[in-house]
Amino acid sequence: MSWFTTPITSDIMRGAIELERTSHGVLPHRLPAWARSQCTDPQLAMVEAQPSGVRLVFRTGATAIELDALATRRLYAGVPPRPPGVYDLCIDGRLAAQASLDGGNILHIDMATGATTTEAGPAGTLRFVDLPAGVKQIELWLPHNEATELVALRTNARVQASAERAAPLWLHHGSSISHGSDAASPTGTWPAVAATLAGVELVNLGFGGGALLDPFVARVMRDTPADLISVKIGINLVNADLMRLRAFGPAVHGFLDTIRDGHPATPLLMVSPILCPIHEDTPGPAAPDFAEGQLRFRATGDPADVASGKLTLGVIRTALAQVVEQRAASDPNVHYLDGRDLYGDADHAALPLPDRLHPDAATHRLIGERFARLGLLNR
Repeated sequence: MSWFTTPITSDIMRGAIELERTSHGVLPHRLPAWARSQCTDPQLAMVEAQPSGVRLVFRTGATAIELDALATRRLYAGVPPRPPGVYDLCIDGRLAAQASLDGGNILHIDMATGATTTEAGPAGTLRFVDLPAGVKQIELWLPHNEATELVALRTNARVQASAERAAPLWLHHGSSISHGSDAASPTGTWPAVAATLAGVELVNLGFGGGALLDPFVARVMRDTPADLISVKIGINLVNADLMRLRAFGPAVHGFLDTIRDGHPATPLLMVSPILCPIHEDTPGPAAPDFAEGQLRFRATGDPADVASGKLTLGVIRTALAQVVEQRAASDPNVHYLDGRDLYGDADHAALPLPDRLHPDAATHRLIGERFARLGLLNR
């Protein structure tokens, strides 16, 4: 078989904010270097390099595709290993195949102490063969939950960058739930499900543990092209116990003000947290709980401290609704969605959160379908 090697550049990459050249190849980032330099949090550094929503997009008549890549996978002390990240191959908009890589680096994480060590491993090769003949649109979605350095792309026919996008561009920011948490694959995260159903292009700035109203994230959103913008905020501020009510309202206003500096009239949706019973009325911080032999989370705060300004999800929903109501008086393109309309009490009874914080794969699909059905991406 004759192979053509295509340079991995921004011409065939969607969903990434920046591409970093490494000793192995290309590492997609969802925050630019200047933003990464303003925060030394290793959690954010880890998750922004996990390419949720990032995909290679091109047209080709190839019937075989190979991708060499180096994954960095997480291994948490005391927790069974996660399965390898999944690559989703879509042909002309339809999921056609899935595969995972061998090899890769292992990032060992002790949640109790925060200590990390990295065990180096080799790159692997992903192969998709027996693809349909004829020119077709290829989208190769990278794993949403593991950093991936792209080493080489090979096809048995030449690759052409796709024409300029015609679909509206949706820019979304949120927590690990938006990042993908326990979704089964990259096209199964709720934002990817919603984007596919609504026919929009996704740029996903969902960061596990990192939806904290950071000013540099707002500036990235300000400077990123978008036809639709959504911000889903709340759960990380509670489970990190990072902020009090006095600071929260002005911080939300400031975050939105910065976005509006670059997108003064773009439809902007503020989404409050989905239902999470452990934090509805109990402040954080959240702590890992292995009492039942598996990883779950518990709230360690005292509900009595709400009176002195500690945040719960209930407090945050009330505050966000007030912020949006105030802004809507002069900004008709800002809107509010109660996250419980996406996942509420009845949903929790049918599909409880397995670790008490994160939705499973079925719940991701439910949230994405519901978000699309509400018409929130067609404003």
